[in-house]
Amino acid sequence: MKFELHSNFKPTGDQPEAIQKLCQNIKNGVKHQVLLGITGSGKTYTLANVINKIQKPVLILSPNKTLATQLYQEFQQFFPNNFVGFFISYYDYYQPEAYIPTTDTYIAKDAKINKYIDELRVNAVSNLISRNDIIIVASVSAIYGIGDLSIYEKAKLILQIGDKIKRQELNQKLVSLQYKNQNIDPESGCFRWRENTIEIFLPTGIEILEVEFKQNIIINIKTKTNILRKEPNKISLPKLYTNYQESNHKQYTIYPATLFFTDKQKLQYAIKSIKSELKQELTKLKKQKKIVEYERLKKRTNYDIEMLTTTGYCNGIENYSRHLNFKNLGDPPFTLLGYYHYKFNNDFLIFVDESHITIPQLKGMYWGDRSRKETLINFGFRLPSALDNRPLKFNEFEQQISQIIYTSATPKEWEIKKSQGHIIEQLVRPTGIIDPKIEVRPCKTQIPDLVAEIEKQIKKGEKTLVLTLTKRSAQDLTDFLLAKNIKTSYLHSDIKPLQRPKIIEKLRTGDIDVIVGINLLREGLDLPEVTLIAILDADKEGYLRNKIALLQAIGRAARNTEGRAILYADTITDSIKQTIYETNRRRQIQQQYNKTHNITPTTIYKEIKKSFVNYTDTSEELNKLTNNQKNVLKYLEKELQQAIKAWDFEKAAKLRDEIKKYKENNKKLNTE
Repeated sequence: MKFELHSNFKPTGDQPEAIQKLCQNIKNGVKHQVLLGITGSGKTYTLANVINKIQKPVLILSPNKTLATQLYQEFQQFFPNNFVGFFISYYDYYQPEAYIPTTDTYIAKDAKINKYIDELRVNAVSNLISRNDIIIVASVSAIYGIGDLSIYEKAKLILQIGDKIKRQELNQKLVSLQYKNQNIDPESGCFRWRENTIEIFLPTGIEILEVEFKQNIIINIKTKTNILRKEPNKISLPKLYTNYQESNHKQYTIYPATLFFTDKQKLQYAIKSIKSELKQELTKLKKQKKIVEYERLKKRTNYDIEMLTTTGYCNGIENYSRHLNFKNLGDPPFTLLGYYHYKFNNDFLIFVDESHITIPQLKGMYWGDRSRKETLINFGFRLPSALDNRPLKFNEFEQQISQIIYTSATPKEWEIKKSQGHIIEQLVRPTGIIDPKIEVRPCKTQIPDLVAEIEKQIKKGEKTLVLTLTKRSAQDLTDFLLAKNIKTSYLHSDIKPLQRPKIIEKLRTGDIDVIVGINLLREGLDLPEVTLIAILDADKEGYLRNKIALLQAIGRAARNTEGRAILYADTITDSIKQTIYETNRRRQIQQQYNKTHNITPTTIYKEIKKSFVNYTDTSEELNKLTNNQKNVLKYLEKELQQAIKAWDFEKAAKLRDEIKKYKENNKKLNTE
């Protein structure tokens, strides 16, 4: 099936030229390109047109879950008749296994999996196997190890009308594919019997497969597809099948319930391999007279082997991926990117969104992971093969690149060098909006000046983004503004990724007027209601106040004709100078284009879409906690003194521990 772009718009401004150049370079075999597209210039629409013209499978890499969600929704709207998948980390919470030698502290792996996101991941991979008209939006999870696609694909179970199969045999086959027999309250990855019909709740969370039998012969196959779950802007529970459409099939292919799949025969070989490595490592530790490490490794690994033998699974099974996937020492893991490489033989496109931050992320993933695992191995918590449960090294990532387009308003030197001159600028907005004016004001009076500006904004019904340098300052400023009856919320890394779209949604709907953040506000947030960007302490030269950071921040106000930026600074740093110069350069080009083509700038209108991810919103509770934190501490300290005076030392001890906990939590808020 071909890609079919659906849009009410046509390329305008310098989009047609950008589309033409990008497509021509792809046809000419150019491997690396840069699309230098300013905020609001329609980079996503440009890339959609490239997909429509080139007709190749696409993998889109995004630097965070918030942006990935936004891109996923946009590409689903552009390509409703093609498959658009979503592949991000499925953890709502993740604490990796670790060991701190200085304090002899072992931290067990702790994680909370988001079932819905897991289903979206499985859906993405299963469609990757079966079709070519595919776009998958992914985070850096795309370079982390998952199961072997060839094993996953070969393990499929094909059912067709007329086939003869006994109930017990079918049950056994489904269980071998890691489906669960669950009659009461089944969920995705389960099956149950209803008289002569088996219901298989497919791991995508979207479909129920119903197979009807007569005397062990299949007489009917149909699927029930949850309509709500297919729409990205609707929230629905995984088990909500009140709105579905039915489809009949002559044949249907069932894939394993999990991406981490190994059949029984190969599992037995894997266990033998694990035992062999364990024996070698124990011999080594014994020679080194590391008795504690010897006993620890022996006990933990034998327990895992026993679990694998009896259940086919163990906690931390991913640490045995080298054995389970029959890899050699140092071989790159199986990844989503590797799946593309395997399936399409390099005939696919990669788009790297906000490449100035995505590429550094990709570069840093391997070494951070390795450092933690080396400590676990050295102290007998894991076998050395655990090192091969890892993300791709950056050179391995580069080896699996086919053709790639880096998109950013501020590409870094690495992307520019890699492109070898293939840099396509997209500086004109279809709306005619020019880059915001920049004004520099002194830091000394930044807070009262900011409050005055925000009050003006509210009177006009316009929204404001404020950037601080630390979490603490972001939360303190939020408290200060709330005390002045200004509807404000903070947004930084302590807010869970899937809660952030909700806060942004509240800004757009008018529930709040101001968002205060640090660096999370800079990257790709599409907020046409924002007319003012206020950057506090803009002269504090560093990661958060360099040219790239400042340009990205200012760009958040470039979707509204009234957009402007205030930089609070006592010193005009080199970064501020470069930012003002580049902004003025772009403004000149944009103004000239508008004059030549008789364009009157118009503010972007963008539909407010509900987040498609079903999550519990706790942002209000977090804000309430912040607002009341100081009062709580004062109250606890007062109660402690009273307990001491009353000689109630048991109560005093409990209060002391509570105060300690509050203070430790506060320390975490000081730095980003």
